[in-house]
Order: sequence, then structure tokens, then C-alpha cells
Amino acid sequence: MNAASDAVGGGKDGSGKDGSGKNDEILDTIGALVAEERSLRERSTEHLGLAADEQTRLRSVEVRLDQCWDLLRQRRAKSEFGENPDEAAVRPPGEVEGYQG
Repeated sequence: MNAASDAVGGGKDGSGKDGSGKNDEILDTIGALVAEERSLRERSTEHLGLAADEQTRLRSVEVRLDQCWDLLRQRRAKSEFGENPDEAAVRPPGEVEGYQG
């Protein structure tokens, strides 16, 4: 398991076929990561930069956010097309970071 899958919890939550409970967990994780990202960016602005460990943490948060959003999109698409959303998987950072928006 990687950081994003740890963040969204492992296993099935038993909340029903559409996996809405698991989606809520992912959204909660996204909210926490966004708050942390904002905090780091504010600290960067206030202090004219971040320490090396804070820069590393910010990059990690950005990657985890991309992975969580990707996982949520996968789950929603599977549910919409009658597939099992629990079959969605966290993709590696190199794959989700390569998306063009």
C-alpha cells in the first residue's frame, strides 16, 4: 500500500454497492490534504520560502492529492457504468502526475 491508499483506508467499508461511504472517506482525506497544502503555502508566503523538509512535505501532499482525486474519479466512473468501485486502484505518482488538465 502507498501513501494515498493508506490515507483513504484499506479494504471494503460495507457501505453499499455504489461505494459512497468510501468516496466520503476519500473526500475527507482530500479536505485534510488541501488544508495542509494551504497551510504550507501560507507559511511559504509569510516566511519567504519553506525549509527543505517543508518543501518535501508540500510536494508529497501535492502528489497524494493528485492520487486521491484520480482514485475518486475512477471510483465514480466505475459506479456510473455498473462496475464495482472497489476495483479502482491508486495509481503510481508518475502516472497521475503526467495528466494534462
